[in-house]
Amino acid sequence: MIYRFTIISDEVDDFIREIQIDPEATFYDFHEAILKSAGYANDQMTSFFICDDDWEKEKEITLEEMDDNPEMDSWVMKETQLSELVEDEKQKLLYVFDYMTERCFFIELSEIITGKEMKGAKCTKKAGEAPKQTVDFEEMAAAGGSLDLDENFYGDQDFDMEDFDKEGFGGLDEAGSSFEEEKY
Repeated sequence: MIYRFTIISDEVDDFIREIQIDPEATFYDFHEAILKSAGYANDQMTSFFICDDDWEKEKEITLEEMDDNPEMDSWVMKETQLSELVEDEKQKLLYVFDYMTERCFFIELSEIITGKEMKGAKCTKKAGEAPKQTVDFEEMAAAGGSLDLDENFYGDQDFDMEDFDKEGFGGLDEAGSSFEEEKY
């Protein structure tokens, strides 16, 4: 069996890659094939996300072990085979290749080819130039990108205490004590 993935970018309209890969290969093998097909260096933190039909992230497969909580499921690229989390045609994935700006490729399992076998992965279609692997914040601003880093970057600082309903905090204290506004 062979998985054929189609990879596109929302940054470059004519960018497309198709990668065929053995379903028993790991997400790390897929990661390396994507990097090679895009001409990217293997020096950035990256992650895959298994998504629902609306591209909402469901499961993350990380390059390195990130979670040391044994109660939480975690997947690492080198330890997780594609077939473990990807089983159906039209399955959607995101591949975040620039963590700082959360830039990513959109990936879909476009075909499961039965009756054929392959080892490893290969790029079978390559069109368009890949977007830059990383974007410098200064370059982004110079290119007209909107980096709104003014004093309201973290939200509106001018709120009115009267907007907060004192009774809205009721029910938290069963003893019935009232909310007292503190003056600073």
